Amino acid sequence: MNDKIRACLENVRKPARYTGGEYNAVYKEKNKVDLRFAFCFPDIYEIGMSHLGSKILYGLLNEMEGVWCERAYAPFLDMEAEMRKRGQPLYALESGDPVGDFDILGFTLQYEMNYTGVLNILDLAGVPLYSHQRTSLSPLVVAGGPCVYNAEPVADFFDIIMIGEGEEMWPELIALYRRAKREKMDKSAFLREAASIGGIYVPSLYDVTYRGNGTVAAITPRESAPPVVMKRVVKDLDKAYYPDKFIVPSTEIVFDRAMVELFRGCRRGCRFCQAGYTYRPIRAKRPETLEKQAKALIASTGWDEVSLTSLSSSDYPHLESLCECLVDYFEPMHVSLALPSLRADSFNLALVENVQKVRKSGLTFAPEAGTQRLRDVINKNLREEDLLEACKVAFAAGYNGVKLYFMMGLPTETDADLLGISQIVRHVIATFREHGKNKARGVRINVGISIFVPKAQTPFQWLGQIGAQEAERRKQFLMESLKIKNVTYSIHNYQTSFLEAVFARGDRRLAPVLERAWRLGCRLDGWDENFDFDAWMQAFSDCGVDPAFYANRELGADELLPWDHISSGVTKRYLFSELERAKQGIATPDCKFACRNCGALRLTGGGKCDV
Repeated sequence: MNDKIRACLENVRKPARYTGGEYNAVYKEKNKVDLRFAFCFPDIYEIGMSHLGSKILYGLLNEMEGVWCERAYAPFLDMEAEMRKRGQPLYALESGDPVGDFDILGFTLQYEMNYTGVLNILDLAGVPLYSHQRTSLSPLVVAGGPCVYNAEPVADFFDIIMIGEGEEMWPELIALYRRAKREKMDKSAFLREAASIGGIYVPSLYDVTYRGNGTVAAITPRESAPPVVMKRVVKDLDKAYYPDKFIVPSTEIVFDRAMVELFRGCRRGCRFCQAGYTYRPIRAKRPETLEKQAKALIASTGWDEVSLTSLSSSDYPHLESLCECLVDYFEPMHVSLALPSLRADSFNLALVENVQKVRKSGLTFAPEAGTQRLRDVINKNLREEDLLEACKVAFAAGYNGVKLYFMMGLPTETDADLLGISQIVRHVIATFREHGKNKARGVRINVGISIFVPKAQTPFQWLGQIGAQEAERRKQFLMESLKIKNVTYSIHNYQTSFLEAVFARGDRRLAPVLERAWRLGCRLDGWDENFDFDAWMQAFSDCGVDPAFYANRELGADELLPWDHISSGVTKRYLFSELERAKQGIATPDCKFACRNCGALRLTGGGKCDV
């Protein structure tokens, strides 16, 4: 660590974010590697260190001979100020070397409000923001993550965008890059070859034109780039790389525990959920694989909790037997299991009680909407009776609290649907009063309400978000209806959700807006204390861009969408058929009962989903 970094750390609130030296971090001799990779997470350490995909990529790349993957996270405002004051460039935590000196900078795009974080990291590293400004092969700036299914607002900043699961693509891209270095290939030749790798999107090889009304006229590939970039997936998760050790953080992080991934994909088909469509098809790991991975991680890290993760953990077919085996093994070690993403319609008290023998946690359910009519519209195949039955069983067993998550602004939503939220809450309270084991302690209901954001590659991608005035009216309506004893609630900030919608459905004309907002001081926009909506509105105004065009407008059925050259595997025709069913209030049964022929199975060569 150099003197400048030490001086910076003396004046920041959480220096442990920036010191490195964590247990299980990987260190290599520089003269024995020929490719240096900086994994850049555009949010702070506590968020980035909690991200499972980052852990997988870090381990995968460091297993490669001659490759050293290091980490860099977005500094918080205090650290950024100290670095800029002292002329200290962004550095990698392992070596302390400037990130701008690395061969490849890899970013994960987890959330649209992290986009200014990408620009800030590039600038702190001394790397030009735009791909066309970086004429040499190094550093190559690459993106992956869930936002790539419409990465057009940030496409001009990246040389390569990886569509799908990185375990499949990184070995091929790394091999090509090493050959390019040996052969002294120029950047343009390298990018042309990279575009031939499945799942690799090279934005500079696509020309986008627009109509007079602002919609996309054409997306034209050049130099043999594919007309549509198809997502890459891992076909067999049991054979896929998974690390047997995670870096143990030096300070508290959001998810401070070991994680094993039950399966990828989701059979439910909620029409608002981007992950539910873009992670298809469903692929599950065998129980013995999961047992081995969980045991290895606890042995190598010393954590006292293992989380069994997926989009819907209770849908894993071997969950009960897996949990029994893990509890028997871990309970004597005082290691607990966590089961996030449980559904009320498959709530199993015996399973939950068994899992929570070491550490008892609260219960969380997500009805999403207040009435059955609206749950059918969004395809949330959950009945209120299922929710109340789950609460009844839990309350009778001694639980006295539950968290409930809903959304506001869903398509076709009415005041009656909003009122249904408070009615459900009252019914849950009544259930506690009738069946609660610990009535003397009282019941506690926590209600979280987010704002609906239309996302690319979902059936609701064509629909607009409600406007600010209507959002405020609905918020006030909800707040009044939720003035109930023993109930606390929080409603997400509309302004943040509005910007999320803008960039979720945006196109390349938003890149100058992002740059302007960043230059106006916008960064770490997902943090309320840093969010400056006025600065964002000034950026849109300065660039002559109307954000409502992207967030609030309903898109035409035949309109060419900015992301139509990117495929998640689920066909556009299927998504539109689900939109039509939503408008009619018709729910679609989940994939367990029959294949819906969405198109995703072609990515694994046919067959059937695992769950």
